[in-house]
Amino acid sequence: MTWVLNNLGLIGELAVAHLQQSLIALVAGFVVSVPLGWFAWRYRLVRSSVITITGLLYTIPSLALLILMPVITGWYSIVSPVNLVVALAIYAVAILVRAVADGLDSVDAGVRQASTALGYSSFRRFWAVEFPLAGPVILAGLRVASASTIALATVGILVGIQNIGYLFTNGLQRRILPEVFTGVLAVVVIALVIDLLLVLAGRLLMPWTRGTKTVSRQANRTLVKA
Repeated sequence: MTWVLNNLGLIGELAVAHLQQSLIALVAGFVVSVPLGWFAWRYRLVRSSVITITGLLYTIPSLALLILMPVITGWYSIVSPVNLVVALAIYAVAILVRAVADGLDSVDAGVRQASTALGYSSFRRFWAVEFPLAGPVILAGLRVASASTIALATVGILVGIQNIGYLFTNGLQRRILPEVFTGVLAVVVIALVIDLLLVLAGRLLMPWTRGTKTVSRQANRTLVKA
């Protein structure tokens, strides 16, 4: 506890850097995954290939990816936070492409036909009907991706990128267990806070899901009473 109190400034600085890296990567991964997921859903012949190829990205060892990406692209230094953000975005895409495709697949065909009958263009139908209705499935994938991204971000310290991972390596090297435990707790807290914000955003942006749950609970109570 003494170590934590004496290093609150350091913990806060590392937590902010960790959060910034994770959020940028998550947003970038989501933006890339939406068109890829739509493409995989729209063209059935290539769906399996797109989802398999993007899913295989997650099997690339994180440390190897952090070392190879700057060498292959030559756009940034290995110790640049951009290196970590790009790597984390790649892992997020590996999770989110399938979530987007599955979400679009869950939309009822009758709803699509009704929106088309009302004169919706394909573009307008996607953003006004299909994407919102696919929201709950996509949100579930986004929550998984956020937890994964926040956890994986700690690997950045192995190539010199500062974030919460510093507390792990420095604590182990100096045998300061409170520092290591603080790092673990900080990652868990950040992940829980982001997950809670995603849930709240989902309820705010998709109010119809609350109504569905309420109706479902009321129906269950009726069945139990009967």
